[in-house]
Amino acid sequence: MPLHVVTAGESHGPGLTTIVEGLPAGLELSQEAIDRDLARRQLGHGRGGRMKIEKDAAAVTSGVRHGRTLGGPIALQVANRDYKNWEERMNPWPVEADVPEVHLPRPGHADLAGVQKYGFTDVRNVLERASARETAARVAGGALAKEFLRALGVTVISHVTQIGSVRAPETAGSLTLADFDGVDESPVRCLDAEATKAMVNEINVLRKKNESIGGIFELYAFGLVPGLGSHVSWTERMDGLIAGALLSIQAAKGVGLGDGFDLAGRPGSEAHDEIFYSEERGYYRETNRSGGIEGGMTTGEPLVARVAMKPIPTLTKPLRSVDISTKQPSQALRERTDSCVVPAAGVVGEAMLAIVLAGAYRDKFGGDHIDDVKASVAAYQERIGWKPRP
Repeated sequence: MPLHVVTAGESHGPGLTTIVEGLPAGLELSQEAIDRDLARRQLGHGRGGRMKIEKDAAAVTSGVRHGRTLGGPIALQVANRDYKNWEERMNPWPVEADVPEVHLPRPGHADLAGVQKYGFTDVRNVLERASARETAARVAGGALAKEFLRALGVTVISHVTQIGSVRAPETAGSLTLADFDGVDESPVRCLDAEATKAMVNEINVLRKKNESIGGIFELYAFGLVPGLGSHVSWTERMDGLIAGALLSIQAAKGVGLGDGFDLAGRPGSEAHDEIFYSEERGYYRETNRSGGIEGGMTTGEPLVARVAMKPIPTLTKPLRSVDISTKQPSQALRERTDSCVVPAAGVVGEAMLAIVLAGAYRDKFGGDHIDDVKASVAAYQERIGWKPRP
């Protein structure tokens, strides 16, 4: 069965729901691991007041018994603690109170296009679902995908490489899993101590100027077998699937695999990864400029993807807009907001990448029980003579 993840819920509604369908039976899950990723999504210098209200945890309401999957759809619910302050404005049912409409769309947000598309007069009908609060549900579902991948020897992790004008030293896709030890201890989830200090200062300076700040995070997936995805159809190409998933994250505006956009300015001899073979290692590459994907398929090298995030569009000093009820010039809606979400977005990116990769393993190896999946993966590795990288 293909892996399918769907989320539901609004930013200030009663809560968020995630349905994960397609995981095999017998997979051991950890409540602690799910809630840990939800907590990691709330990390990062530059977060706003909402993170002091919400203490996200996922309640599993179906598909799991005594810590193991049953093979059916898994439902997870994340409550919105802030709903108690919004119950009249966001109640699913009619209320007696006169709830004022929002008529001030924000530049860079879904607000204006959404009311035009769906025929609303109230921007809140759009912004609540478009809000990045929805990513808490994605992280909950992604945590299950991570557990599945972990059972197959695959780890997905992220770090921040740029915030505003501050860039961390270039690592050129050469990191190992051990290099990520303690990444969450950095207030911006950056691996370089000096860059961390500079990034924190950048956020502080721009926040005082009523600005929001974007940046770049980088994802790694270690332990992937070669051959996930396919060259035979554009709908099966792994690079396309990954890019689509990562660009679906709110405020994501660019995705690069491996050396990404840097490859455009290089000669071919400096753009590709030469192939070698030894009895001990099998086929291998000494560089990873492709980011672990060639021809729409994984190569067995670490998968590397970078995501560029624009500054979020809710500003403490609003930009110019138009009142959709009067068509008169006005300032955009002012809502409680973060100034920088790049560190948290990296955790969301982990979830989305894990969902795509878990889906690729399900498509290729099938299996009703996790032991069937493991046996299929082991047989494939033996057939192609591939050994997991240390």
